[in-house]
Amino acid sequence: MSYASPQAAAVAWLPYSQLATPLDQPILDWLLDEGSLTRRLTRLSSDHFSVTPLFEGWQPLRLDECQALGIAEGAEGWVREVFLRGHGQPWVFARSVASRSALERGGLDLETLGTRSLGELLFCDQAFMRHPLQVCRYPQAWLPAEAAGEGLWGRRSRFSRDGLDLLVAEVFLPALWQAAQQEAR
Repeated sequence: MSYASPQAAAVAWLPYSQLATPLDQPILDWLLDEGSLTRRLTRLSSDHFSVTPLFEGWQPLRLDECQALGIAEGAEGWVREVFLRGHGQPWVFARSVASRSALERGGLDLETLGTRSLGELLFCDQAFMRHPLQVCRYPQAWLPAEAAGEGLWGRRSRFSRDGLDLLVAEVFLPALWQAAQQEAR
């Protein structure tokens, strides 16, 4: 079952420039990095990176997702929730969504990804355009119980290709910050 209820309160996803709170440089480096998160996590984990699917299926999308994709409130979409792991530890919770109509038009089969990284697929296909990153404190209620925490930073961006829009949100978990801090030493 998906962790994010479509009835959950909307979140203010903002460009970093509109955040009221300044962030530490190490957090900013991860939140605002426009390269492939999969590749960066693979490097940080010395190739001990893996993807664990938590939920994949059709369901009504959240209000903030419908707004970002420019579709009707409550529209059905494909939802994929995964942990991106380093050394077996959940480092990032990722939620990717696309509307049913866009997927039917766009010819992308998200149902067959399994343990492969969607991000790697998006960065390998040069036809996808990445829209600007937005950040927020991700609601604890939208996280899986094993990763639930107050005030975790998340980011999202929309990827577009020929009328197909995918919205990818990534929430950085405490174990990632520990690993990044150890690497910095």
